[in-house]
Amino acid sequence: MLHPPHQSLQVAAVPPQGVPVRERDQDAPWHTEAVCRRDEAGLFFAPSKEPTAARLSREDAAKRVCARCPVMVECREHALVQPEPYGVWGGLTAAERRVVLARRRRRDLELKKAARSAASPIAAAG
Repeated sequence: MLHPPHQSLQVAAVPPQGVPVRERDQDAPWHTEAVCRRDEAGLFFAPSKEPTAARLSREDAAKRVCARCPVMVECREHALVQPEPYGVWGGLTAAERRVVLARRRRRDLELKKAARSAASPIAAAG
């Protein structure tokens, strides 16, 4: 998803199972190994006024590309941290990323609340 969107709806062939993923250089940016850098950017971003059926089909094809990407987790985290408002990143659509972010916020609030509750009796006893 590092290229501007275009109208091509190419679908990449999925490699056979068990093909080892090459170790990547830890000093190189994660996106240098992204499968989406190979002429498939049109799969990851919606053209204007895209019909629902076409969008769902395109997103499914994009997710299949992501599923074979060696940097899918890094890409997903990038999209969640930024946050990226459009496109498929790390195998998640923008709507799916909003759900993940909402769940993380809820979890963080619950953890903070639990930490405060656990700390309260200690502070009152001191």
